[in-house]
Amino acid sequence: MIPPQIISLSLHLITSFIASAAFGILFNAPRRMLLHCGLAGMMGWIAYVLLSPRLDAVFATVVATFIVGVISQTLARIYKKPVILFSVSGIIPLVPGGLAYDAMRQFVESEYNLAVQLAAKAFLISGSIAIGLVLSEVLNQMVFKLSRRQRPAKKEPPQS
Repeated sequence: MIPPQIISLSLHLITSFIASAAFGILFNAPRRMLLHCGLAGMMGWIAYVLLSPRLDAVFATVVATFIVGVISQTLARIYKKPVILFSVSGIIPLVPGGLAYDAMRQFVESEYNLAVQLAAKAFLISGSIAIGLVLSEVLNQMVFKLSRRQRPAKKEPPQS
C-alpha cells in the first residue's frame, strides 16, 4: 500500500504542474514552453510544501520563489525566451489568492480582527514572492558579472 504522504505529495505535484502550465496557456506561452512553465511552478510549489512545516509560510514562500526565479533564469538562457514567461507561470501556485478571498469574506461578515490578520498574511506572502524573485535576479546578475570577469578578454588582432 502506498503511504498517504506519497499520495498527497504526488497530488501536489500534479495539480501545481497543471495550474502553472494552464496559466502559461493564458499567458500565451509557446506550446513548446508549456512543459517548462509547468515544471517551474511544480518545483516552486513542492519546495513550499516541503518547507512550510519547518518554516513560517512567508519564509517558505521566499525560498520557493527564489527557486522558481533561478529555474526561470536558467530556462530563459537555455531556450532564449524572456524570463517573465517562466517566472510568472512558476509563481502562480504560490500566490495567496485563497487567503485574500478569506480575508475579504471576513470583512463582509464583519469579523474585522480575523480579516485584518488574514489580509496582513496575504500581503506578507505577496511581498515575499517579490523578494524571492528579486533575490534570484540579483544572484543571476552577480554570477553573470563574475563569469564575465573571469573570462580572459579577447585580444584584437593587430591592425596593419
